[in-house]
Amino acid sequence: MTQDGKVIITCAITGAIHTPSMSPHLPVTPDEIAAEAIAAAEAGAAILHLHARDPETGRPDQTPEAFGRFLPRIKQGTNAAINITTGGSPYMKAEERVLPAATYKPEVASLNMGSINFGLYHLLDKYKEFKFDWEREHLEATRDLVFRNSFQDIEYILETCYDNGTRFEFECYDIAHLYNLAHFADRGLVKPPFFVQSVFGLLGGIGAHPEDVAHMKRTADRLLGGDYRWSVLGAGASQLRIAAQAAALGGNIRVGLEDSLWAGKGVLARSNADQVTLARKIIEGLGMKVATPDEARGILSLKGGDAVGF
Repeated sequence: MTQDGKVIITCAITGAIHTPSMSPHLPVTPDEIAAEAIAAAEAGAAILHLHARDPETGRPDQTPEAFGRFLPRIKQGTNAAINITTGGSPYMKAEERVLPAATYKPEVASLNMGSINFGLYHLLDKYKEFKFDWEREHLEATRDLVFRNSFQDIEYILETCYDNGTRFEFECYDIAHLYNLAHFADRGLVKPPFFVQSVFGLLGGIGAHPEDVAHMKRTADRLLGGDYRWSVLGAGASQLRIAAQAAALGGNIRVGLEDSLWAGKGVLARSNADQVTLARKIIEGLGMKVATPDEARGILSLKGGDAVGF
């Protein structure tokens, strides 16, 4: 799975799941997002997966203008490949979610490969006080939330972005999503090497048991053969355990405060760079090397940072 023992670290800087009250270290403003992204790249992240937020309230913001406040600064501050989400927030339609990637033509864009129940309401058992009214409402509403990623939605995002030379981080929250990816590959709408990001531990998707990780890899091997590059993210406390298992199986790793707020049991990560450093220790402890941004570009056949629209 890895090429020449080189492991790609992706860092997802802020996301749309966690809310500002959950951690004082979650980046919200453009300045915070840019600084966190650059520091994560300096720590070893070859790819930076980016969302935007309203700087006043921390709400997810999928307008191109919101991304424009930090994308140029990150590009100037690091050689890392930029990955713009088309997932946005589960409350948004595909037409809204794809706008930043369509506008800025990044090297990579995330693409969710199927619909799932998307449960965050259980976090209300842990977090009781919130700075903003929208945070509690955001979590409670997920009792009745389906994160829609229909075949039509997926095809729309592919058609909107593919002529830009943007390649995709195919986010697969369950086994069926691998079959969906194989379906689009059979139709010739996506081309290898496929960058498959397996997502473990979100309520509504596949679990975080070691057998779930192994099953996801076995299925991807069977469906996609040698045409894919595998990466994993573990939600919450499972982040580093799943990262270690995947790296030992030849996979790549995604970390970041989008996926987990922690840097060990009961210890809040003070930055995204903290988690990148921990991922790097896992990789190097297994006798492998962290891929540089340009090595990641070669592994994933990316177009290069000079061909983006920002």
